[in-house]
Amino acid sequence: MNASNNDGGSRKGLDFEHMASLKHWGGPPGEIADTLQDQIIVDCGWGRLVFGQTFRSSAGLAKTLLGESLGHRDVGLYIRDPQVVISRAPQQLFIDPSLTYRLDLTNASLPTDIRRGVTIRRLRDTADEAEINRIYKMRDMVTVREGFYRHHDSHPELTILIAVDSKSDNIVGCVTGVDHFKAFSDPDNGSSLWALAVDPQCAHPGIGETLVIALARQFADTGRSFMDLSVMHDNSQAISLYKKLGFYQVPVYCIKTKNAINEKLFVGNQPQSQLNIYARIIVDEAYRRGIVVDIVDAEGGFFDLSLGGRTVSCRESLTELTSAVAMSRCDDKVTTQRFLKRAGLSVPAQRILGCADDAVGFLEEYHRIVVKPARGEQGAGVRVDLQQPENVISAFNAARKLCDRVIGELYVEGKDLRVIVINDEVVAAAIRRPAAIIGDGVLTIADLITKQSRRRSAATGGESTIPMDDETERCVTEAGFDLESVLAHGQSLNVRKTANLHTGGTLHDVTHNLHPALVDAALTGARVLNMPLVGFDFLVEDVNLPRYVIIEANERPGLANHEPQPTAERLLDMLFPQTALNQH
Repeated sequence: MNASNNDGGSRKGLDFEHMASLKHWGGPPGEIADTLQDQIIVDCGWGRLVFGQTFRSSAGLAKTLLGESLGHRDVGLYIRDPQVVISRAPQQLFIDPSLTYRLDLTNASLPTDIRRGVTIRRLRDTADEAEINRIYKMRDMVTVREGFYRHHDSHPELTILIAVDSKSDNIVGCVTGVDHFKAFSDPDNGSSLWALAVDPQCAHPGIGETLVIALARQFADTGRSFMDLSVMHDNSQAISLYKKLGFYQVPVYCIKTKNAINEKLFVGNQPQSQLNIYARIIVDEAYRRGIVVDIVDAEGGFFDLSLGGRTVSCRESLTELTSAVAMSRCDDKVTTQRFLKRAGLSVPAQRILGCADDAVGFLEEYHRIVVKPARGEQGAGVRVDLQQPENVISAFNAARKLCDRVIGELYVEGKDLRVIVINDEVVAAAIRRPAAIIGDGVLTIADLITKQSRRRSAATGGESTIPMDDETERCVTEAGFDLESVLAHGQSLNVRKTANLHTGGTLHDVTHNLHPALVDAALTGARVLNMPLVGFDFLVEDVNLPRYVIIEANERPGLANHEPQPTAERLLDMLFPQTALNQH
């Protein structure tokens, strides 16, 4: 099962005949007290698992669920009469709209050799715990409390497995398992899976599947009879995965407490649910602080925030605190560079290109160039590392369709660094990497791009996809392949030159590793442009070295991309300082 709406699948449909034989379904209520320990609760760090079949009364079970701690999410499962439990507190409890799936471990045929480019091991220290919480926050999941790994070590019913990238040694996924027999001598000899999460930046395919199989094999090796998990009823992609692995649906239900975390599950679609992730992260933080939110235009990301008779209008991270003059300094890339250059900040050579011949002349002068529209966002029309006249001409024509002014810029090699400044403070920084795929020795490059694009879209609410366009094909061709080529297992290939999130790029947090010179440059740039909130695009040799160039400033950067850094929190601190939750 999974506290974050996990994957699931169905093989047989509802196996009521089998379920009728299980102790937590059959027999009178008094039999439960005779066969099971009383009131079993397992602490999973993000919340408690409350085993309903071990409670003597529905009233006692309801009372336990209502004792949920603030900021956590408890789950009641294996409940004999969920409707009766709900009746004890109908305004505070609800039946989770998920389905339960079971894998019969006594007959399961589990793969023994899955080559995914990762190793699986157990949680072992605070560093692992911090990485797990980083992934949870990126997946909008409830994090485990500080020091939970020590609790985990002393409770044999808990197993937390993590997936580690074999090359980078980075943690890219995790899953929690609960051994029911070790928890309360479960007569059904069961186990369950919870909190499966994969880093949305991970390019390896099948990490979630690998973790599920690893946990299932562990429970099978220890003699458990089955492993259950929970999945949202509309998660068709996950259901397909679990069908493949042999899971089948069983009539087991979850009850949860109504809280802000679960709200979307029991109130249905609300106006804020129609916002994109960049607006929603701010709106959610405003709700948590008691700030009134008025969704003005969900499709465009417009909303108003009101508190104490004062209203601030916003479009995602752009607020009315940014003046029209300041915004115009960021909106035009030529103007931005002039302001930054006059302030003594490092910027690349740049020129306005009046025609295709100007573009070719700029290439002859600088040999490797960037061509982009003077105005625009999300990487539209930007072509990077152009070295051939025909590619320069094509890039110029494409940019000209988007803007009447086209810029040529010296191409500077380096790592793409996005730095977020809010209220004269560097709040977040991340290395942006271009969209990449990793071969498996079977699928074509085109298929790998499609799969990676689908994963990126799912992880970002549809905001990040890899376009199958001329630029992607150019990148593949320059690397010596075509779209029908098959990469060797483990071979990585960048399929875009730019690291823009909207074209499949990924962000990797480096906030606490920035060289002071980079921090100073970002703060100086924000002051020169008079921007209360701004995102700068740097090119750097390394984040812990002082050398850099600034290539762009973004007046409406996506704050959601920088979780777990507190970007939305700092924005609300700036807009409504009386609501600041802590000093920093």
